[in-house]
Amino acid sequence: MTDVVIIGGGGVVGQKLARALVARGSLKGAPVGRITLADIVQPAPVEGTEGVVCDITDPGSVAAAIPDGTDVIYHLAAVVSAHAEAEFDEGWAINLGGTRNVLDRARALGTAPVLVFTSSIAVYGGAAADPLGDHSYPNPQTSYGAQKAIGEIMVNDWSRKGFVDGRAVRLPTISVRPGRPNRAASGFMSSILREPLNGQVAVCPVGRDYLHYYLSPRKCVENLIRVAEIPAETLGVNRVLQMPGRRWSIGDLVDALEAVAGPEAVRLIRWEDDPDLRRILDGWRHDIHADRAEALGLEADASFEENVRYYIEDDRPAP
Repeated sequence: MTDVVIIGGGGVVGQKLARALVARGSLKGAPVGRITLADIVQPAPVEGTEGVVCDITDPGSVAAAIPDGTDVIYHLAAVVSAHAEAEFDEGWAINLGGTRNVLDRARALGTAPVLVFTSSIAVYGGAAADPLGDHSYPNPQTSYGAQKAIGEIMVNDWSRKGFVDGRAVRLPTISVRPGRPNRAASGFMSSILREPLNGQVAVCPVGRDYLHYYLSPRKCVENLIRVAEIPAETLGVNRVLQMPGRRWSIGDLVDALEAVAGPEAVRLIRWEDDPDLRRILDGWRHDIHADRAEALGLEADASFEENVRYYIEDDRPAP
């Protein structure tokens, strides 16, 4: 049996990952056993799993959430980009201190469990040369990006020492995300699609030509399952992978929305520049390649219209 703990199991990706693992029934060549969802508040119930409250800044809370015998740990929990920028100390306490606590608990298990850490394309920035990818020098321009870059180094080091079988995956921006907006600087990249699909007005703070790197929640979950199953010897000494995505402009997203839902949805988008948000967004990069991950079987979406359709199929509330 493969016992799994999902730290951040109350979030969008954590919940979808849990449902996918229950439906799949196996991981790493063995039946899935216990699936524990851990988060700062009690995660919404998912049939076939158990939920616990976990504060990752508290080592005792982390130890209680990751029981002996755990085989695979997904560490998805984080304070997101704009939140980490606005709340400097909180961002470092959770995104760095919390990651250290999760790694230390995994080490204490004494079994070198698989540990999948979700990093971010926010690690890229500054003067690093395009195209960017697994071996690019991290040069983050936000606190969130710095915290994720340090997390990657820790995963590599804990793996080098044999404490964990780690994998750090740099996630593209995940869109279209369901639910309520969060404090991520990229949140509008879902809301300008999600809200119009639900008949609501949304605000876009950048122009149609703004380029970014995207992946759907459905493909993200599929890739997270695949990355846990990659043999350690295949990964070698560099445990960092760029998760595949696709580069599209905001105009491409809006055109995809119109192609799927019609011009009425597009008319619900208001275009309002946000200089404060733009200062964060202008430090982000988009010429990103994921050749190594693609060779290992991870995939991007074929089109952004797929992303929109996945939201309608998987997440749009019933009328």
